[in-house]
Amino acid sequence: MKDSGGTLLTLAGYFAMMSLFAIGGGNSAVPEMHRVAVDVQHWLSERQFGDTFALAQLTPGPNLIIVTLIGYHVAGIVGALVTTVAMCGPTCVLAFFVGRASERFKGAVWHGAVSRGLIPVTLGLTAASATVVATTSDYSWVALGLTLGTALTAYFVRVHPLWAFAVAAVLGASGLI
Repeated sequence: MKDSGGTLLTLAGYFAMMSLFAIGGGNSAVPEMHRVAVDVQHWLSERQFGDTFALAQLTPGPNLIIVTLIGYHVAGIVGALVTTVAMCGPTCVLAFFVGRASERFKGAVWHGAVSRGLIPVTLGLTAASATVVATTSDYSWVALGLTLGTALTAYFVRVHPLWAFAVAAVLGASGLI
């Protein structure tokens, strides 16, 4: 799917805009990434998006590597660089200025109110991301059961996350998922 500069501009525009609305981190933009990459631009199928997200989570380094993988899929190495810079650049600049302003107004009443108000926004965006990933990845009843079981276990029981990976690996090796 290698294309001209128009595709690169489209990638840069979408991901730069997403970066500015990714409150709580890059994973909060996953629903919008899915909408753009799968529904609007048709760069990826549902399954490809789920697999790309899973690969991004498995690799060492930042979780935001999904952006790089989408760019690579669309326009090769140049697309990967464009999407990565577009997703990270604007937020780095914004974080610099917001951080400076935040330090200056640290004692103000409105500063605390804004900080507390962003917590539910971040949680909501993260929950939306989890929903998108689950709906693109749960293509069988066993996968859906594994997702629900993992979510319930993580919520109610204090157990190391590697146990969830171990169970998933056993189920995958046995051919159940």
